[in-house]
Amino acid sequence: MNYTSPITYPSPQGYGAGNWSASYVKAQTLVANMSLEEMNNVTLGVPDPSNGCVGVSGGAPRLGFPGLCLHDAGNGVRNTDGVSGFASGLHIGASWNATLAYERALYMGAEFKRKGVNVALGPVVGPIGRIAEGGRNWEGFAADPFLNGMLGAQSVLGLQESVIASVKHFVAYEQETNRNPIGNNGGTILSTSANLDDETMHELYLWPFQDLVQAGAGCVMCSYNRINGTYACENSKAINGLLKGELNFQGFVVSDWVGQHSGIPSANAGLDMAMPTTSYWNERQLENAANSGALNKTRLIDMATRVIATWYQFGQDQALPLGAGMPVNLLLPHNYTEAKDPASRPSLLQQAVEGHVLVKNTNNALPLQSPKVLSVFGYDAIQQASYVPDGNLFPQNWEAVTLQMPQLADIGSNEPMQNPPATMNGTLVVGGGSGSNTPPYISTPFDAIQARAYHNGTAVFFDFASTDPAVVASSNACLVFINEYSSEVWDRPGLADQDSDALVSNVASHCNNTIVVVHNAGARLVDAWIDNPNVTAVMFAHLPGQDAGRALAQILYGDVSPSGRLPYTVAKQASDYGNLLSACQAHGSSSPQCDFTEGSNIDYRAFLARNITPRYEFGFGLTFTTFDYADLQININATATPEDTLFPVYTNGTTNSNHNNTAIGPGGLQSLFESVGTISARITNTGNVSAAEVAQLYIQIPSPTTNSSNPRTRVLRGFEKIMIEPKQTKRVGFNLRMKDVSYWNVTRQAWIVPGGRFEVGVGKSVLDLPLTGSFGT
Repeated sequence: MNYTSPITYPSPQGYGAGNWSASYVKAQTLVANMSLEEMNNVTLGVPDPSNGCVGVSGGAPRLGFPGLCLHDAGNGVRNTDGVSGFASGLHIGASWNATLAYERALYMGAEFKRKGVNVALGPVVGPIGRIAEGGRNWEGFAADPFLNGMLGAQSVLGLQESVIASVKHFVAYEQETNRNPIGNNGGTILSTSANLDDETMHELYLWPFQDLVQAGAGCVMCSYNRINGTYACENSKAINGLLKGELNFQGFVVSDWVGQHSGIPSANAGLDMAMPTTSYWNERQLENAANSGALNKTRLIDMATRVIATWYQFGQDQALPLGAGMPVNLLLPHNYTEAKDPASRPSLLQQAVEGHVLVKNTNNALPLQSPKVLSVFGYDAIQQASYVPDGNLFPQNWEAVTLQMPQLADIGSNEPMQNPPATMNGTLVVGGGSGSNTPPYISTPFDAIQARAYHNGTAVFFDFASTDPAVVASSNACLVFINEYSSEVWDRPGLADQDSDALVSNVASHCNNTIVVVHNAGARLVDAWIDNPNVTAVMFAHLPGQDAGRALAQILYGDVSPSGRLPYTVAKQASDYGNLLSACQAHGSSSPQCDFTEGSNIDYRAFLARNITPRYEFGFGLTFTTFDYADLQININATATPEDTLFPVYTNGTTNSNHNNTAIGPGGLQSLFESVGTISARITNTGNVSAAEVAQLYIQIPSPTTNSSNPRTRVLRGFEKIMIEPKQTKRVGFNLRMKDVSYWNVTRQAWIVPGGRFEVGVGKSVLDLPLTGSFGT
């Protein structure tokens, strides 16, 4: 199939939809007084050696607009001092707690603000996790559009109490391999093209972005990849047609760093700001093009207006000077800016606690019962050897992974990395690359266990170096700590590593109560040792941030019950992921192609569609108690969409019509977000321990067409995390929106509620749904 991205002009002008009206009035007044040169300047990234901002936009000082400080990332402020190390996106995804996602973002945004940052580069809802080995999967929340959308929307709301959120990466950016062009003997190997159909775009990749735009996101970052043959930052169908047209986005679009590959075409396609600098707009090219007629002057006016309106919308006209608390070099004398808030400490710990997922617990191996002797093993149990800025590796959180000169050369030339690292030497609390954060301290598992040993009178033996350590025979339990590293720039080399697996197996051969903790930046295979009867408990500890050890100890010793659930699928073997295991390769082509032939069936949907049983399914996780589900109530009043119903159709030449349609607001057609009813159930804690349960709602949308290669599967459409005391019963409820019961009709270019029976399942995971029912339309 030949994938081609259609041309969609003009770029829709922002007009102040929803609650943006007052900001647009102010922006239009200011921009009306700008010269074309000043408007051009607003679109630029400019060098600014006075601060540590990763990007600074040009300003219009004459009119009081200083420009913007843009800085990483959606997991916390990076590469500076005086900030917190928050739990990463994947960890929050594993918490399945929307309230916690908001709280995390609220505190995080305040830290950005205190540092003089205007735009926080996050949250991430793309990549969504199409491939299991995706290097940046850990930055997002889950391999599911609904869970991503719900947690991402709350993150936008929290961040934007203080700063502008830059939602990224738009769109279908699913691998690091060949993400940027590569110079090749005088020629160029283009970035990978993500080739996908319109239905897949809407039902999977665009879905969470719609929720975040509806939540009021002020900035969207276009991605590195090509989409159906055209670079994302000059893809008029994606930016003009989908984002600014269909989703009626009112903020500004910024390029990923060095993601701009053209001048006037990228402007016409809807790009509003180029970062961190640009060779296409930096010599008054936009001004000159507007004067010559090569660029419609209204496009340049709109670019400046969108940036200024967003600046007003989120109170950045009252912000600190650009990067005021961001030193250029931490090793040089500088004024220390304290951005941490003592009030955030309980939240940081709670974030860390809730993202732990217990997947095995034989004979109640956990919680630990006042052990007299513990043995602790594994490189992940202790602090990394160094944590000092070095000007090269530290800003990317690469100082504790082994990168050799050939690998650094691969990074410098955008070449796919040869033999990338699979693990990090030390407790893994955050992934690598621009999405990392900078913890003020790292609480390691061994630190926390030692502290408990002091209070409990426990003897602790340990070996953090050997993969075949000696085991003291009197050990009540043996704790093995391993990790699975992941980073921007390269995709993971696999989903397990031999040395870590050997360590687990060797300890288990000497210890009949071996407890394995994996700090993992994505799915991690465990079948090399999971069936060993001496492996009694397994915890996916993900990326907890600064309180990793402290949080883990609370679970290990039973202070709290684990409450996390898997936000991805763990297979029994790598081959079970099929074509969704690894990145697409160039195979010698100068124009590498990646055909998303699986449609929407990624992660758990792929396992359902192909009838493959995973090791641990999406949504799975154990607690220290048991829950019973009962009394399913379905109160849905959705009606099938009539054939003669007209929806907005966003095609070439019609993308500027939103301001005339009161049914359209930020996020697009507002009726999509209206409730069509609720589904509820009663849950009883039948055990003896207080614990939080994550109730999940899945529905099967009736398909108007049959596709044997990509059948529709049940999909997540609700979740609620609720604390329940022993023997207590509580009711959980799920609100369904019109969007949640619709499918994208390519012919009509509209969300359609199909006629027929919708199958409903409520329970503990995608494969454990004790309550089933249906409703009709």
